[in-house]
Parts: sequence; C-alpha cells; structure tokens
Amino acid sequence: MFVPMVDLVAEYRRLREPIQKAIERVLESGRFILGPNVEALEAEIAAYINTRYAIGVASGTDALRLALMAVGVGQEDEVITTPFTFIATAEAISHLGAVPVFVDIDPRTYNLDPGQIRAKISKKTKAILPVHLYGQPADMDPILDLAREFGLKVIEDCAQAFGAEYKGKKVGSLGDAGALSFFPSKNLGGYGDGGMVLTNDEEVAARVRQLRDHGSEQKYVHVRLGFNSRLDELQAAILRVKLAEVDQNRRLRIEKAAEYNQRLAGKAVTPYKADFALHVYNQYTVRVRGRRSEIQEALRAKGIATAVHYPIPVHKQQVYRGLNYADEDLPESLAASQQVLSLPIFPDMTLEQIAYVCQSLEEWL
Repeated sequence: MFVPMVDLVAEYRRLREPIQKAIERVLESGRFILGPNVEALEAEIAAYINTRYAIGVASGTDALRLALMAVGVGQEDEVITTPFTFIATAEAISHLGAVPVFVDIDPRTYNLDPGQIRAKISKKTKAILPVHLYGQPADMDPILDLAREFGLKVIEDCAQAFGAEYKGKKVGSLGDAGALSFFPSKNLGGYGDGGMVLTNDEEVAARVRQLRDHGSEQKYVHVRLGFNSRLDELQAAILRVKLAEVDQNRRLRIEKAAEYNQRLAGKAVTPYKADFALHVYNQYTVRVRGRRSEIQEALRAKGIATAVHYPIPVHKQQVYRGLNYADEDLPESLAASQQVLSLPIFPDMTLEQIAYVCQSLEEWL
C-alpha cells in the first residue's frame, strides 16, 4: 500500500468541478493580480479568523516579513522567537536587519516556552514571534502579558495552524499581527505560493497594503520602499473554494489524529495536546528515541512516506552559526530535532491507511 504524506491529488479530484469553474471565471475575467477574488478572500478569511483586516501577499514568508516591517521592526532590533521551526521564521527577521533571539521550546508542545522569554528581553527587543507549530497553538496569554509589560509587539506565525484555536479564539487574532501561508500542503493550501497578514490594527493593515505593492497608495504614487508581493487571482479563487471546506477538513484531521493516538498508545510518544488548544494537526508528529533514519527507511520500503520537521534547528543552520549558540543553550530544540518523526495525515486519508502505517511502525518498534 502506498501512503503519501499528503494527497493533494485526491483532494483535487474531490473538488475538481468547483475549482475548474473558479479558474475558468478568472481566466475569462482578464483580472489576474489583486482583483475581486483577492478582495473576497481577504474579507472571508478576516471573518473566519475574526480580525478586522486580512491582506493577501505572495507567500507565508512575505507575510512574516511585511508584518514585522509594519509593526516597526528594523535594523539592529531584536525579535524573540523559537529555533525549532522552518527557517522562514528567522529569515524574515534577518531580512530586515534585525536579529533573531532564540528561546527554547516546551518539549511537549514544541512551541516557544513562555517561561524562558523574560530572561532574553533586552533594550533592543522589539517583538516576540511565536510559532504555532504542527497546528498546535503556542501558549499566548503569558506571551501577551510579557509584551504588554515591556511594550513589545507580537507577531504570530500561523503557517501550520490555519483554524487552530487558543482558548476559543482563532490563532492570528491574538497578537498585533498574524501570518498565514497558503503553501499547498497547509491546512488551507493553494496550488502555488501565497500568504496573508492578519491584524486588528488599521495602521498596520495600511502599511502592509503599501508594502506588498511597491510602497504605493495608488497606482504610480509611492510613499515608501516596498515589494512585489501580491496574491494573484487564480490562487485566491482556488483558496475560496477550499475555504468553504476548511472546517470539515479540520474535523477530519482531528479524527485521523485520534485514530493514530488510539492505535499508537503505549507504543510511541504521540502528540501532546494542551488544554488550551484546538490542535489542527497540519503534521502528526511522534517522537522516537534513536534509529530514526532506520525507521524511515523501513516505512519507505512499505510505501509509507514520512518527514522530519525539522532535522536541524535554526540556530544550528550554517547561516546562523555566527550567533554562537551552544548545544546546551537550547537543549529541548536540539533533542526534538533528533527525535521527531511526522507520519502521513490528510483529510482524505482512510482508516485502512492509518492502520497500515501503525502496523508497519509497530512491527519495526
């Protein structure tokens, strides 16, 4: 049996007719950049997340970068974040001439440990950038309390957590801004790159709109240096079709994760779900101690795809070695990078596929 990490083809076959119609309407309209579908998607996602504003941009990385710029992060500022994430989180900080300051993770949730943040705040600290990793919200209340105490901005990296909730509120609505990614494998994914900035701040929203379109307020009138970071109509039209199914898909992911949990109970370290969280399982990530590559190879031989999110924490990447973090500075992030293993999960996954993955993993263990 073949079990992919995510089956985008099965999803497309299920949605073929509405997606084809949406694409055809765009092609017949002649509007391809920042048109009516982008405007409609922005309004629909703002309503879904419960923010005042949502601004479509070209990628999740750009959403982070433009959100940071819009709240005032710049040269030599410091931004506190996690080293256990995709590099785009730190990369967006560095592209602004700011410095990522890494704080270790909670080993259960893999998210930024709020109890370690205070010690890393300095006079240069401008913002905190928590990541809602794997679809589980970070513990936001203590992070927001620290931000208020020290006058800091909070940018949420929601790339893996569309539809996740913290104490009943959607992630992306809690800080000064949130960043979404529409990379194809995300819980709400397009058929190419795309992203969105969420905010309740009118000034932040206005700055992001300027920044995404060469710093312009109107055509050929430029008020600041900006970027070409515009969400296109085709992606927006596709995303609107998929947004209508996002709650159903969220439910299915949660059901698949529960099936995994039941089958793997006592046999593997299954994902922890915090009491405050509605976890949406963009990844279903277990923890194995030792011989991970052998497990992956054994599962691959049975047709089962796996992935490691992430094998090298950001502070150990060559590009960030100059920050001089030692192994003992961020031990939980380093341990997680050596032990996590993501198993296939997607809404169209069958119970037979889950049973096959679990049986194959149990055989090896």
